[in-house]
Amino acid sequence: MVDPREAIYNLCGNHDRSAPHEPPAMWRNRWVDPLGENTVESGVNAERRPYPIDGTWERYSFRVGNILFLVMSDVNEPTQSIGRGELGGNPGGVVTGETFRWWSEMVLANPDCIIITAHHYVLKEATVASGLWEGMRRTEDGGWRTHYHGYHQKGTPQGASFLYWVDSVEDSGAFENFLEANPGAVDLWLAGHTHPDDTYGGKSHIETKWGGTHFCNVSSLTRHHVKWSVPKSRVLTFTEGSPDVMVRCYMHTDEFKPQGWYEEDERLLTLSRPFTLDHT
Repeated sequence: MVDPREAIYNLCGNHDRSAPHEPPAMWRNRWVDPLGENTVESGVNAERRPYPIDGTWERYSFRVGNILFLVMSDVNEPTQSIGRGELGGNPGGVVTGETFRWWSEMVLANPDCIIITAHHYVLKEATVASGLWEGMRRTEDGGWRTHYHGYHQKGTPQGASFLYWVDSVEDSGAFENFLEANPGAVDLWLAGHTHPDDTYGGKSHIETKWGGTHFCNVSSLTRHHVKWSVPKSRVLTFTEGSPDVMVRCYMHTDEFKPQGWYEEDERLLTLSRPFTLDHT
C-alpha cells in the first residue's frame, strides 16, 4: 500500500506452481513479474528496482552493499505427471539442477559477501518441522494423515516440509552436502513454507547449522490459508559496520500472542562479516 511494487522481491512457493499442462510460472510471470518483462499487465517496471535483478524468474540475484541475495523459486518436479493442482501444492520443495549449480557457483564466487539465500522451503532438519514426515501425523492404523502439510500419497509426502527434490533426485542432500563442505559460506537462509506455532521436533523457527548458516522461517501472512497459521512477519535489521543482524517478530493478530512485536522471539544473529553499503 505504501512501497512501490518494485521494492518487493518475491519468489514462487509450492502453491504458485503452474499446472503440468501450463507453461512454467505462467500466472507468476504475467502478474507478479519479478523481471518486469510484462509491465503492461503486472505494473512492474524493472528500471524502478532500487537494487537491479540479475537472472531469470526461476533464479536471480541482487546486491545491497556487500549483501548478495540469491533467490530461488519452487518449480514442478518434471519426473512427476501429477502437478500442483491435484496435490494441493505438494510434493516437497523442488529446484532444478541448473538452479542448484547456479546457486553453488554464486556462493563460491563471492567469498567476500554476506550471502542470503531465499527459497520457499528450508533444508532438511534445519528448523521446526523440516524432517522426513514432519508435515504429517500418524493415523491409528499406522498410516499417515495431513497435519502441517497436505497428505497426498503420490506427492512424496515424506518430504513435504523441506527442499526435497534437486535435479530430479529425491531427498538429494545437495544443498546440505554443499554447506557441510563449505561451513559458513552462506550467512542466512530465509523460508516460509512451514509455519506452526510450536517447536515440534525440538527445533524453533530460527536455527543455526553447518558452521554458521542461520535458517529462518520468516512469515505466515494469513490465518485463512490453513487453520494453524499464525499471521506474523519477521523484520531483519542490518547495521552499518556491524556483523550482527536483529531479527524481530511482529504478530499481525492476537490468536497466539497480543498483536504487535513479540519480544520473546527476538534473536540477534552474527554474520560472517560486517554489513556495509559501500561495497565495490
